[in-house]
Amino acid sequence: MIDFDALVRANAPLNAFTDFDGSAEGGGGALAGLTVGVKANIAVAGMPWTAGCEVYRGRVAPKDAAVVTKLRAAGAAIIGMLNMEEAALGAKTDNPWFGKTENPHKTGYTPGGSSGGSGSAVAAGLCDIALGTDTMGSVRIPAAYCGVYGFKPAQTSVSQEGLELAEEWLDCIGPLARSLDLLESAARVMTDFGDGDAASGPLVTLAETGVDCELEVIEKFRDVIRLAGSEIAVAQLAHPLSRIRFAGFIKTSKAMAAHFADAGQDKLSANLQKLLTYGPKRSDADWAEDQAILAETAQAVQDIVAKHAAIILPTAPQGAFSHSEDAPANQADYTCLANIANLPAISLPMGVDDAGMPLGLQIVGRTGHEADLFQLAREFDAKLQAYRRPDHFLAK
Repeated sequence: MIDFDALVRANAPLNAFTDFDGSAEGGGGALAGLTVGVKANIAVAGMPWTAGCEVYRGRVAPKDAAVVTKLRAAGAAIIGMLNMEEAALGAKTDNPWFGKTENPHKTGYTPGGSSGGSGSAVAAGLCDIALGTDTMGSVRIPAAYCGVYGFKPAQTSVSQEGLELAEEWLDCIGPLARSLDLLESAARVMTDFGDGDAASGPLVTLAETGVDCELEVIEKFRDVIRLAGSEIAVAQLAHPLSRIRFAGFIKTSKAMAAHFADAGQDKLSANLQKLLTYGPKRSDADWAEDQAILAETAQAVQDIVAKHAAIILPTAPQGAFSHSEDAPANQADYTCLANIANLPAISLPMGVDDAGMPLGLQIVGRTGHEADLFQLAREFDAKLQAYRRPDHFLAK
């Protein structure tokens, strides 16, 4: 029996869940006994389907998204809807319509975005598994900031049915959990999970990325390199990661501007309205350059992964920061690559910064070799032993 009274009390200071389904119960199967929270842009039959937007307040999903159907069939109890950035475009989960979500590791700090409710709820023990969505890092960044595990499938490996899209080419649904075993269990149920022959070749990281990392991130990633226990190859992309990420943002802004073209201005926050101007005002020449950079980067990253076992990088250039601070523009510099190249990627805890906030390690693998990707993550996880339960945790 799920104790919803305890969940409501534990959620109150975090605002990770916006709605609970007090009638939720699970069944038999691979996920029997496990609870799942769902990001508010993914349809759950009979529940609010707001996508964090005032324009969709009052909308109720007529049926489950395809991934939710699969999770239910595996026995999971779908217990409610999770807070998120408005329209999934943002990095803090400080939603103007549904309130800010707190990081369970430190009150007043962001859990990341746009799947901030997902990261917060899992880290705080409010649910066993959470669904987030990832356009350029929105599953993995909250996983890193909240000190849990997050998986972004290849976009072509998971259904978009029932997802309120941000950008069709980049978007995908992915799970977050407090262990790699739980994460893999969810991933096997909801995605086309590959057990392909073991990938060969040395691990690789990227050099000369142009990303301005916090010192603690650099130090922890150097520890990862030392712990790898084998040669780490180095590759370089033709463009700085900030330029690549910006091209992805422009693509997303264009798509969302068209999507919300008929929405009343009083139903969109000033911040979202501003973000939606970048894509449409892009000149034809600059847009052509953006598209060329995305295509070139996708091919380059796919070639790197084909040659090596996996790419290892920090998940984000920083740990979680105060809600009172502006979000750094470079949050998704590392994570955008897996979306642009349509590849699976995992974020796992890498350590903490000087403020005690979690940091993440990202591993990008090959489509069809997801089992290898999880095995590599387990090897690093065993060496790092960096998962830490926050003080704000609902004991079960």
